[in-house]
Amino acid sequence: MKLFHLSDLHIGKQLHGYNLKDDQIVVFGKIVSEVTKQRPDVIMIAGDIYDKSVPSAEAVNVFDEFLTELSIIEPSIPILIIAGNHDSPERLEFASQILGKNNIYIAGMPPRNKEDFIKKITLTDEFGEIDFYLLPFMKPGYVRNVFEEPIDNYDEALRRIIERENIDYTRRNVLISHQFYTAGDKETVRSDSELISVGGIDNVDISAIAKFDYVALGHIHGPQQVGHEHIRYCGTPLKYSVSEKNHNKAILCVSIGEKNTPIALEKIEFEPIRDVREIKGKLQEVIAAATKDNKDDFISVILIDEDDSLYKPKDQLMDVYSHILEVKVDNQRTRNMLEDADEVEKITDPFLAFEKFFFAMQSRDMTEDEKNIIIEIINNAKESE
Repeated sequence: MKLFHLSDLHIGKQLHGYNLKDDQIVVFGKIVSEVTKQRPDVIMIAGDIYDKSVPSAEAVNVFDEFLTELSIIEPSIPILIIAGNHDSPERLEFASQILGKNNIYIAGMPPRNKEDFIKKITLTDEFGEIDFYLLPFMKPGYVRNVFEEPIDNYDEALRRIIERENIDYTRRNVLISHQFYTAGDKETVRSDSELISVGGIDNVDISAIAKFDYVALGHIHGPQQVGHEHIRYCGTPLKYSVSEKNHNKAILCVSIGEKNTPIALEKIEFEPIRDVREIKGKLQEVIAAATKDNKDDFISVILIDEDDSLYKPKDQLMDVYSHILEVKVDNQRTRNMLEDADEVEKITDPFLAFEKFFFAMQSRDMTEDEKNIIIEIINNAKESE
């Protein structure tokens, strides 16, 4: 069975104030063309359909057109969609019963009550059945009514939710999930555009999902495997921050054969209409580097001019580059200023700042319960930004 794995569309995303609608429409059109050409058996979209929980009408229309173009391809291809942490589960699940009758299956929420279970879709190929488990983004609080005792961490919550499914691992099973997975001490690479949860409490160890034949992950913007070849983030279809400038964006084509045989993977890369680049150099060098082919890219500029003669450098750059994201100056004078600033203690981690404030006010350290409350508040605030 041939599967297309994509995730983190972030429809409605803006990059330093620039609307990415046109860029997204172009790359979605290329995905539709690739689907039409290769005719996969399943399309999996692993969360973060939208960039905000309350998407604009424009963003909803973009996704509607993308989904419509995929759904009219004949013969019909099942489309499996889950909600990510940026999505509103309720909004995403709207009309899901009607869509399900048209081969589009959406899971907005994980199990919330004892009678709820992970949405499972069973499909068939020449080797038999494959069970697809659609597990949206979940926090421990989402599943508090599923179990008798409280669960206060992500790893245990997800592990328990999967265990109660009593999955038959002698069958072929695919999991679609949107979480921050880690493989022991090996670091999962994040970029600046992704939510960094305070204290690292949101991670889930891959031992909870290792028995699946393939795990289609969303949430992390850089394409990578997590511990095993069959547990993968496909990454975003476009670059959504300067920190992603070196990513090779792609969707994954995954082929699953008989049980206990290796999967086959192919990366399908798409050329964007505008790249995200970082240029470092003297002002006149950066200006001279502009060409017909690159002047419309999204540009982050680092100027290294040592003299004080820079006059309105951004204005000069905007004469040749149409999409400037930021202009920074990195010379000896600015480095000296930063060194002077470093002599004053700065705490950029909001949790550490509050922890220091709490001790100053209460003359004691916070309890573990108090720490968890503050961590949850900070993470909720970050997700709503």
